[in-house]
Amino acid sequence: MLTIAIVTVFVAGYACIALESVIKVNKAASALLMFVICWTLFMMAPGYYFPGVEDAVAASLKAIEGSLGETSTTLFFLMGAMTIVEVVDQNGGFNFVRDLLGTTSKRKLLWRIAIMTFFLSAILDNLTTSIVLIMVLRKLVPLRQDRLIYDAIIIIAANSGGAFSPIGDVTTIMLWNGGMITAGMTILHLLLPSLLSMAIPAFLLQFGLKGDLQPATDTDQLTSEQELTAWERKTVFVLGVGGLIFVPVFRYLTDLPPFMGILLVLGMLWVTTELFYAHLKVKESASHRVARLLSRIDMATILFFLGILMAVSCLKQIGILTTLGQWLDDVSGGNHYLVTGIIGIISSVVDNVPLVAGCMGMYPLAPSGDMAVDGTFWQLLAYCAGVGGSMLIIGSAAGVVVMGLEGISFGWYLKRVTPIVLAGYLAGMVGYWAQSLL
Repeated sequence: MLTIAIVTVFVAGYACIALESVIKVNKAASALLMFVICWTLFMMAPGYYFPGVEDAVAASLKAIEGSLGETSTTLFFLMGAMTIVEVVDQNGGFNFVRDLLGTTSKRKLLWRIAIMTFFLSAILDNLTTSIVLIMVLRKLVPLRQDRLIYDAIIIIAANSGGAFSPIGDVTTIMLWNGGMITAGMTILHLLLPSLLSMAIPAFLLQFGLKGDLQPATDTDQLTSEQELTAWERKTVFVLGVGGLIFVPVFRYLTDLPPFMGILLVLGMLWVTTELFYAHLKVKESASHRVARLLSRIDMATILFFLGILMAVSCLKQIGILTTLGQWLDDVSGGNHYLVTGIIGIISSVVDNVPLVAGCMGMYPLAPSGDMAVDGTFWQLLAYCAGVGGSMLIIGSAAGVVVMGLEGISFGWYLKRVTPIVLAGYLAGMVGYWAQSLL
């Protein structure tokens, strides 16, 4: 009965998260309540889950602390990465993006946006990349009807770009931190499928664009440009974005967890910007220093991840995820393409973070085969969970933020974009299969 109660609380909490816009309760609040209530129920009868253990309470507390330790590595990584991106953005580091996109051809602009979004989201997170590109796009495309098509490719390219990089999406970060995938092999095996999942929708969307654009005349500059020189802004960009690229190298060289590499980069960037502002003698209240930008980090998102990951760890502890994984294997006949493909489609409806967290709990690492480190299952899971979120506009953080910024309707996206996303999604899986044969 206790296991049923825990699962019921999780399902109810998950429903509240999915219906956030209907019930008007922030998903972080629902996730935190779900996490605490699940573990509270667990602690009501710890002996049931630790049979034969002399001190079941101590064992349960140790399990909670262990789960929190694993979760914290992901949270610290996200907080560090979000802060780095915020520092680069607020200090004018992304201005080159607008310059590179400048063209009067609508179709050329579509491909430039697609390619830039794809590779930027592999370095940054897809949410930040989407916001940056949308803000730039507003200056380049005044006609909203045309801009909707560009909005769609930003969502698609951001999710596809995040899927092949170990730091491009929260789900790949989770798998990387969990030791299921490695940076080099993930990029090697998922670059082609991810490119296909972006290029095919871009090719089909371009036929909805005709003619040329008027040259952009908006040359507004960021306030921070009045404080830092062009050379200093470039230094901030190189340290920030270059540092994010360096994180996988740092882990390979030191075997330290990725969050330590992120904190190293943040520390270096922090010291550098402090020296810049100290030299300029800019007042604290008028600057974009790291200490002030820390208050801009979306803590609600961080708390959401804390709640959902800890709640999933509770399900893992009670054994329900292992049972579910075995059932899914039996139904699919052990076909990992079918299992991960279904998970990807589900991720267009529900958040891919708990889906991936659940899979990490359901399927243990194996010493060899498809379930080993960098095995077929884990690589396909990274691809499907990332790209599958593009099928519906509510299926990813990038889609939700673009929907809010541009006022895109669910129906328009479902009719105009979902079918071509599905085509790209399936093409990517075929590409992965063909690549594996070679």
